[in-house]
Amino acid sequence: MDEELENLRKKKIQEIQQQASYQDEQEAQKKQFDNQKKAILRSILTTEARSRLARIKIARPEVAENIENQLIMAASNGQLKNKINDEQLRMLLQKAIPKKRDIKIKRR
Repeated sequence: MDEELENLRKKKIQEIQQQASYQDEQEAQKKQFDNQKKAILRSILTTEARSRLARIKIARPEVAENIENQLIMAASNGQLKNKINDEQLRMLLQKAIPKKRDIKIKRR
């Protein structure tokens, strides 16, 4: 009975260690991916555009993520010849952010 209990404990400890190592590996890959992404964005955006994108990321993370992915894809496909400036980024953001609808209620 004691041996079975000890074997179960050892198996459980092994499983926990494997899960921890897997999570560490996943975090390291995510960190590496984020660093590569930042480096690419640094090379294709001007300082003003990067600061605007950082502010957008705080307010609307999903929109900023979408714009970042679009920019990285365009850069990897060779579609970008110059750095994206603030004005060009604003135009991309206008296309990405949907317009708010005005709702008017009329009382009779």
